[in-house]
Amino acid sequence: MVRARFLDFGTTDALTSQACYHGLARAMAPEDDPVLDVVRPAEQYVCIGAHQELEKEVDVAFAESAGLPLYRRHVGGGTVLLDDGQLFWHFVLPSAAVAGVPVDDLFERFTRPAIDAYRALGIDAQYAPVNDIVANGKKIGGTGAGQIGDATVVVGSFMLEFDVETMAEVVTAPSEKFADKMFETLQANMTTIKQELGEVPPEAEIIGAFREAIEDRLDWDLRDDDPTPAEEAAIDAAREELEDEAWLHRKGLSAGREGTKIKEGTHVGEGRHKAEGGLLRATVVAADGTLSDLVLSGDVQVLPESGLADLAADLTGQPLEAAAIRAAAADSIDERSIQLPGVSPDDVATAVMAGVGGS
Repeated sequence: MVRARFLDFGTTDALTSQACYHGLARAMAPEDDPVLDVVRPAEQYVCIGAHQELEKEVDVAFAESAGLPLYRRHVGGGTVLLDDGQLFWHFVLPSAAVAGVPVDDLFERFTRPAIDAYRALGIDAQYAPVNDIVANGKKIGGTGAGQIGDATVVVGSFMLEFDVETMAEVVTAPSEKFADKMFETLQANMTTIKQELGEVPPEAEIIGAFREAIEDRLDWDLRDDDPTPAEEAAIDAAREELEDEAWLHRKGLSAGREGTKIKEGTHVGEGRHKAEGGLLRATVVAADGTLSDLVLSGDVQVLPESGLADLAADLTGQPLEAAAIRAAAADSIDERSIQLPGVSPDDVATAVMAGVGGS
């Protein structure tokens, strides 16, 4: 069996619910045992993925007026509204222990225990590639992955209850009709433990089922533990990092409005393409038939964290032709060993060319 540590942070403030696994990862050495932690935030907050652009994804004015803290994590995926209706779990592993394992396989491997736990509770959960858990055709959990320091993390949650109304307000909406449609879509496509069972089992029962599934499915010997002094210090440092406004508002490019003509032959545009792995955005500067600058963002999963920025840099200077962009993307992904589960070079080319469609 694999020796592993189990840390239960209990109910914490919003910031600590994110900082805990960031700190554990920063403090992890290549020879350390893997860690599973669980945590539940006491208050509601909004968290965006590592590769998203805040203002494009979140109605910041609404979040601020509602008193919702905003954070950006070092893990991919989309905008999420988090609160005590979710019990988070985080696998923190030395990257050396999973070297060469495709991130798609990591998602499946580490969602299986959560699926087993759902089933033990009486919910017929299933794995839905790339990184979701569904029950009765509705999403009951999603997962994310990232590399933080010398660690690889896979994160997810048990969906106890969910505030659909607030989530629909949080997401940037171009119109009231869009917001209404978002609310209807969330209601139709998401479910929770409470909806499936009529009530939420005690937290200890959920954690117990999860731990048993991990020991059976992953062959882990989980031992109860507490954070070391080094981990506590790293968690404190992660709190400061995650509160940094520059990190929260990080952008790769400050561009004009979509489709804006800067001067003759130079345009700025934004393309959006829904790939299997998520929504990919391409903010494009086109100059005289050439891709002169590019930012790629979205609710996609990317390893390493710099993968989208590296890919965008490699595409800069390419002719604005789908075939050229596709070939350059394929070369970049291969040469840099970028993992973009559910996103192909074709998807990248489609997003980029959509950004220049009106140029």
